[in-house]
Amino acid sequence: MIHSGIQRASSAKSIAEALAPMETPIRISRLLKELSAQAFDGLLVTSPVNIRYLTGFSGSAGLLLVSAEHTVLTSDGRYGDQMREELEQAGTAGVIDEVVIGSIRDQQEAIIRAAAILSKVGLEASQVSWAQARLWKQVLSGSEVLPSDGVVERLRLIKDAGEIARIARAASIADEALSRVLPLLKSGATEREVAAALDHEMRLLGASASAFETIVAAGVDGAKPHARPGSRRIVPGEPVVIDFGAVMDGYRSDMTRTFCVGPPADPVVERMLQVVLESQQAGVQAVAPGVQARTVDATCRQIIAAAGWGEAFSHGTGHGVGLDIHEAPAVGATVADILDPGTVVTVEPGVYLAGIGGVRIEDTLEVTADGRRTLTEFPKDCLI
Repeated sequence: MIHSGIQRASSAKSIAEALAPMETPIRISRLLKELSAQAFDGLLVTSPVNIRYLTGFSGSAGLLLVSAEHTVLTSDGRYGDQMREELEQAGTAGVIDEVVIGSIRDQQEAIIRAAAILSKVGLEASQVSWAQARLWKQVLSGSEVLPSDGVVERLRLIKDAGEIARIARAASIADEALSRVLPLLKSGATEREVAAALDHEMRLLGASASAFETIVAAGVDGAKPHARPGSRRIVPGEPVVIDFGAVMDGYRSDMTRTFCVGPPADPVVERMLQVVLESQQAGVQAVAPGVQARTVDATCRQIIAAAGWGEAFSHGTGHGVGLDIHEAPAVGATVADILDPGTVVTVEPGVYLAGIGGVRIEDTLEVTADGRRTLTEFPKDCLI
């Protein structure tokens, strides 16, 4: 069994407590520096993921107004105890000036009071609808409400040691779950049964959730990059694409492997497996500090194009991973992002041929000061 050292955990919380601490208490001060540089007096954070990043509070509803004068965090009555516990655990209880638990109106009034002395308030443009933006302009009529663009997301780009540790633990859980579930492929199980087994094992191993909807795509279903698991059974000789990940303390992993029960029945599939593996390995080696993300994409794409399947590689080569399964930096042909130490990205080239199937291989990698560290360690041997 692969990675058998991973033990079943009583809870995701107990595992997270054993990991390196995150730098959550200093994130609001870092944000204030960014706001000052952009001439904002404050920022109204509405994204639950960004609120979690800045404060440690993981509730599904809340508001956070950050300013040098007064920082206030709000939510509703479902989350009073949880908020207090999570702020203490994150070390941010002393960073937040005011905590308000109450109705939507109570929360709005708290934000209005805190914003009363602010001239320019940023609103997360990518996180609010047009109607919400209009509402906040009316509610905060004493301030100039302006769109902000990815201020918190840029802070999230470089992961601290605690964040990397959580992504790595999520990857380890996914590795072990796959080792436990892999024998199912030989039993003629359906795509849906394999996906459910993976989700179950990750929970048993301490994950709080699956990182996204688990993909298991057998045979011709694999020609759809984001196929949903169905009733199709896994049969010998056909490729099976498995794309999944775990969540540990909010942080996600992402891995894809393509398997075949016995030798591929179609020589085209055998060639696809060889080419995609070569492409993916070259892409992994191209990941390094200071490298443009599009260079990694080009490295993978050139190998697949040389095999005659350039048009069959229909998506970008990768993406950042963290509190979201898709975040900056993107790894694509037109992306100008630079891979800096502390960024976490995937490398996942694929080939998809209608009527035949698909092949994708993916790892999650940390960009280090001298290269890269692969966080997803499950072997890439395709034959089982």
